[in-house]
Amino acid sequence: MRVGLLTREYPPDVYGGAGVHVEFLARELRSLVELEVHCWGEGRAEGVLRHRPWTALDTANDALRTFSVDLAMAAALEGSELVHSHTWYANLGGHLGKLLYGIPHVMTAHSLEPLRPWKAEQLGGGYALSSWAERTAVETADAVIAVSGAMREDILACYPALDPARVRVVHNGIDTSLYRPDHGTDVLDRIGIDRGRPYVLFVGRITRQKGVPHLLRAVRDIDPAAQVVLCAGAPDTPEIDQEFRDLFEELSRVRAGVFWIPQMLPRPEVIQLLTHAAVFVCPSVYEPLGIVNLEAMACGTPVVASQVGGIPEVVDDGKTGLLVPLDDGFEASLGRALDSVIGDPEGARAMGEAGRERAVGEFGWDAVARRTVRLYEEIVEQA
Repeated sequence: MRVGLLTREYPPDVYGGAGVHVEFLARELRSLVELEVHCWGEGRAEGVLRHRPWTALDTANDALRTFSVDLAMAAALEGSELVHSHTWYANLGGHLGKLLYGIPHVMTAHSLEPLRPWKAEQLGGGYALSSWAERTAVETADAVIAVSGAMREDILACYPALDPARVRVVHNGIDTSLYRPDHGTDVLDRIGIDRGRPYVLFVGRITRQKGVPHLLRAVRDIDPAAQVVLCAGAPDTPEIDQEFRDLFEELSRVRAGVFWIPQMLPRPEVIQLLTHAAVFVCPSVYEPLGIVNLEAMACGTPVVASQVGGIPEVVDDGKTGLLVPLDDGFEASLGRALDSVIGDPEGARAMGEAGRERAVGEFGWDAVARRTVRLYEEIVEQA
C-alpha cells in the first residue's frame, strides 16, 4: 500500500509531541507499507519530500502560509493509495488529496483548535482559518485517529456532526530502547546542576497549553533543597515569552538552583536529565495524551501531572506518579504533590520503576504502527 504521511514537523525539525509521534510512527510504518513523508522544509531525501511556504506569502498570516504548503503537499500525492495527515498544519492537504485523487484520508488529531482558544494570540485572524481547516478535515475524513480515549470524547463533543464509528483510538507510543535510564552525569555537570540535591524537571514549549506560568508559581515554596530545571523554549507569542521571563526572574530571586535552558537540547541530553530528575512535572491545562510523560516514565522517573485530557491514561495515579486536579487550587496542589514525591525517595523510586514497566509493556511503537496499518487496510477495503 502506498501511503502519503503529511506533517509539519519531521526530523531534524521536531519541537512538539506531534512531531515525535510522526517520527517514530513513520520509522515503524516503513517496514509495513510503501511510505512517503511530506513535511515542511526544503529538499528531498529517500522517502521524504519537504515543502516550504510560497515566497509570495512570506509576510502573510501564518495560516495562509500553511495553506500554501498544504496545496503543494496535495499536488505531490499523485499515486498514493491513502493519505494520513497530522495536525491542522497538514489536515487541509490531506483533505485536498482525498478530493483530487479519490483516495481515503485518515487524520490523527493531536489537539483540537476549539479547545485551544489562546492560539488566537499567535495566529490572529488565522485562528479562524486553522479552525475551518481542522473542522473540514475532521468531518470529511474516512477515519479520525484519537491519541487517547479522552481525546476521542473531545473530538465528538467539538464536532457532533461526526459519525462516532469513524473515530478510533490509537494511543501515542514510546521507543523504550531509546528512552531508557542514562546514568551518566556530563550533561548535569555542564549545566551546573548540583548532583547532591534533587531537582524538578519540566520539558516543553512556552505556551498557554503547557501551563508553564502555573508551574513557575507552584514551585516558589516547595522544599528549598530542590532545584528546578526548565527545558522550555519556542514561545508561542512575545507576550507569553515575556510573562515566562518575568516569572522566571521572580522565581530566581526567591530560590537558589533554578535553571532555564531555552534551546532545544539533543535527545540524549534530555534523556539524561529525565533519568536523574527526582520528579518530572507536566502542568498542562490541555493535553490529548502527553507523550513527554511517557518519555519520563520510560527513563524511570516519577511524574506529577495535571489531571486533564489523556494524561490519566498514561500516568497511573499513585503508582507511576501523582495526578493533580486542574481547579482553583491547582498551583498549591501541584506544589504539595511535588513535595510529596521529593520527600519520599523510596516511594519515588518505586513509582519510577513502575513507570518504566508500564511504558515498556503498553506503549511500544511497533504495536502502534500495526494498529494503524490495520485501520488503513480496513479503510481502503471500504473505499
